[in-house]
Amino acid sequence: MGHQTRASGDRLPAWVDADAAEVTGRQPGCCPAGGAAIALAPPPLSPARGAADEGLAHDVTAYVRPDGAGYALALMVEGIHCGGCVAKIERALAEQPDVRRGRVNMTTRRLALAWDGPPSRGGELAALVGRLGYRVAPFDPDQLASADAAEEKRLLRAMAVAGFASGNVMLLSVSVWAGHFQGMAETTRDLLHWFSALIALPALLYAGQPFFRSAWAVLRRGHTNMDVPITLAVILASAMSLHETMTSGPHAYFDSAIMLVFFLLVGRYLDRRARGRARSAAERLLALRATAVTVVDADGTRRHLPADRVAPGSTVLVAAGERIGVDGLVVTGRSDVDTSLLTGESVPRPAGPGDRVFAGAINQSAPLTLTAQATGEDTLLSEIVRLMESAEQNKARFVGLADRISRAYAPAVHLLAAVTFLGWWLWGGAEWQVALLIAVAVLIITCPCALGLAVPAVQVIASGRLMRRGTLLKSATALERLAEIDTVVFDKTGTLTLGRPDWIPDPGVDGESLALAAGMAGASRHPLARALCRAAPDVPVLADVAEVPGRGLSLDTPDGPIRLGSRAWCGAAVDDRDAGPELWLARPGRDPVRFGFLDTVRADAADTIAALKARGLAVELLSGDRAPTVAAVAAQLGIADYAAEVTPDGKVARLTALTEAGKTVLMVGDGLNDAPALAAATVSVSPASAADISQTAADAVFQGDRLHPVVDLIDTARKVDRLVKENFVLALGYNLFTIPIAMAGFVTPLIAAVAMSSSSLVVVGNAMRLAGWRRPG
Repeated sequence: MGHQTRASGDRLPAWVDADAAEVTGRQPGCCPAGGAAIALAPPPLSPARGAADEGLAHDVTAYVRPDGAGYALALMVEGIHCGGCVAKIERALAEQPDVRRGRVNMTTRRLALAWDGPPSRGGELAALVGRLGYRVAPFDPDQLASADAAEEKRLLRAMAVAGFASGNVMLLSVSVWAGHFQGMAETTRDLLHWFSALIALPALLYAGQPFFRSAWAVLRRGHTNMDVPITLAVILASAMSLHETMTSGPHAYFDSAIMLVFFLLVGRYLDRRARGRARSAAERLLALRATAVTVVDADGTRRHLPADRVAPGSTVLVAAGERIGVDGLVVTGRSDVDTSLLTGESVPRPAGPGDRVFAGAINQSAPLTLTAQATGEDTLLSEIVRLMESAEQNKARFVGLADRISRAYAPAVHLLAAVTFLGWWLWGGAEWQVALLIAVAVLIITCPCALGLAVPAVQVIASGRLMRRGTLLKSATALERLAEIDTVVFDKTGTLTLGRPDWIPDPGVDGESLALAAGMAGASRHPLARALCRAAPDVPVLADVAEVPGRGLSLDTPDGPIRLGSRAWCGAAVDDRDAGPELWLARPGRDPVRFGFLDTVRADAADTIAALKARGLAVELLSGDRAPTVAAVAAQLGIADYAAEVTPDGKVARLTALTEAGKTVLMVGDGLNDAPALAAATVSVSPASAADISQTAADAVFQGDRLHPVVDLIDTARKVDRLVKENFVLALGYNLFTIPIAMAGFVTPLIAAVAMSSSSLVVVGNAMRLAGWRRPG
């Protein structure tokens, strides 16, 4: 029943009637049951055509954002009920030569648009979708939540009316059925039929509006959707029953018509609630944005501004317990910041002067003063949302298959219903009323919506589950490819290790040498220099330190130059016993001093490697580091196949060789430096700090100091693969089983409605198993 959820559907916030120039709860042309308006205070309408004619709520140009060389726009689309709707919209957009991307997510009803051209083109493309019979508006999760609640109330009211009418009409029908076997007079039967008509027809007109208006909206534009056969079935059953009542005939089925609508509304409501639980991870992240930010002016005046109106460079005050609204650097204050919804890390992180914090995080302990660096659509949160939307919108293999099957639905279902009617009437010897009722059951029971939901429902739940665990999918097909891997190749630095070297305290290094080296290191951003600064945080940075690329740092003194850098540059003797990263301090007239560093292996790296082997996967290590260091890490983690001093080209060559040998390879490496190797693998995963997410070239990114998300990704991918295949079997099996039974006359319209609703609920329910699934240890 998933395709029906939005006929009365996921109401968008409120709609502007162009003729009346006022905000109302009514949606011209394609609206569900009317209701109270939800004020949006939208921008002015485009004067070119009325918004009602174009299917637009209001001008969308203000919501267009830059996207590479062009522009992009995220819209909510109302009236999508099946894969055929999705295919129709995407075909129309694909025919536009300047459109780079036009993807509809059936589960979330989000349309992601990207095009080359001026920002005003966004309004034209939205109007194009509107002319197909769908209502569009800029995506706004805050307004959507309240609008969804209002629409659920409207559905409940329609259900109540249909349920009340069904109960009363059914009582009258019982009297007719009983009287049929006891010699009831025709006049009495006709009177009971008229009473049934007086109750059922007004109830049908009100409770059936979610289906009628959606069907009319697409038919008037020359298209069809899932609500067309439903509307046709209800109208045919009601019209036939009214005709029989007016002509004193016995075949009045008002009870079937009103019960049909009642059960369809029940299924639509339940499916709506189920989809609410499977809301997009990107949609949930958007809800993390702070609604207002406190800006402190130069004169100390405080102003409250919307987060997207704060200018970079502004001073922002974040109170304890408040959600941070911008990306920025802490100027004053120390606090604990909860980044769990961004990074998946459950332990709050300390934040003090100089630390970077991100929009969406919660300041827990004490007030912080920030300098805003990025605001609105430029924040990390917005970037993650864009990546999530891209991953959810792009099409996996199974989605394309489902769309192709669903595309043939509309002509096929009407043809089957016509063949059924003619077959029973002309050759089956049935009265035309009985033949029509069987055809109505065929119209209702044929259902492509379960097929259309088979993949998107699982995809959305999987991406949300992984996001909550600190893993971000950047490709829609990543899980599909991860489910098939048989070999995992790791990089070392920053992957198996933390990529954050720490100085190893050495008794041979005196305090004076450490202070001098740390003072010089403060002038460099090199990781080893940063490690020395962490080892002596109170040492001031020395002036006049020059950085010599590829060699190190130099400081001129009256006694001669002091150098901090490589062994060769500092004149230290070669000693093979010294393994691992190092810096040397050379001073005039004194022996060079060695500073050794250790890039710590991730705490769970050994367990992760063991878990991968337990799942039957081959594990390799490719590193550009020196052989002794790589060998030590490989031995520590139990990796038998490893190679050291491998160039980037060498990594690509090894991955290409594995692929040509028939292996399906997962590359886990630094997404900032290993882009060629990541691209050469079947699928790729990178560890990344929050600030680096948008820069990585991998298909998925995990955050934090743990490596186990790699195992979680693989296990989730395999579970998703099983669920998607199960959903396909359920959806295809439903249609292959029920359609012949309905055509054979064994299914009433009422049973067809129940079966149709149940098919989508079963598919969504099967997908929801992933939300509560616990990965094996």
